Amino acid sequence: MSQSLAGSAPASLRRAEPLAYWNPYLVGFLLGLVLLATYLVTGRGLGATAAFSSVAAWLTGLFASADHVTANAVHARYWNEGAPLASWTVFLIGGALIGAWISGAQGRRFRWSVERGPRVTDNQRLMLAFAGGFLAAYGAKIAKGCTSGQALTGGAILNVGSLAFMVSVFAAAYALAWFVRKEWI
Repeated sequence: MSQSLAGSAPASLRRAEPLAYWNPYLVGFLLGLVLLATYLVTGRGLGATAAFSSVAAWLTGLFASADHVTANAVHARYWNEGAPLASWTVFLIGGALIGAWISGAQGRRFRWSVERGPRVTDNQRLMLAFAGGFLAAYGAKIAKGCTSGQALTGGAILNVGSLAFMVSVFAAAYALAWFVRKEWI
């Protein structure tokens, strides 16, 4: 809706202004409390890779025998006797999605859109996002953990490998930013 139309539209049709973002220091502190609670309740930290691996093992079990799934070193660890919901991390992902929806709705920021720069089409942006997501998922699998598991959990216990991972992520992002800056400006 253009600015002039927005002012003349009835109040019921006008979109309310988004609320201010939360203080990032407060949110970081609260995230630390969530991580601590996760350790107290489950005995391990946060991470999403196990949820996707549990679902992948379950999907494999739909098309192959349980013996075949358990013979595979990758799937056997996440098989859970063919019950993906036995992995608490599946609920972690579900809770993250629900929490994101609630946060967006409360902050008046929930809307369907494709965030992109002016020189990129929606389809190009979606293909780039898919390619980046695939690379991140592949990297998470070979690194034995996603960024939340590596940065939050590994960083909280001062794991040298996790700290090296995060330094590498930021260094790679800064090195690549110059080459892809035209996608956003």
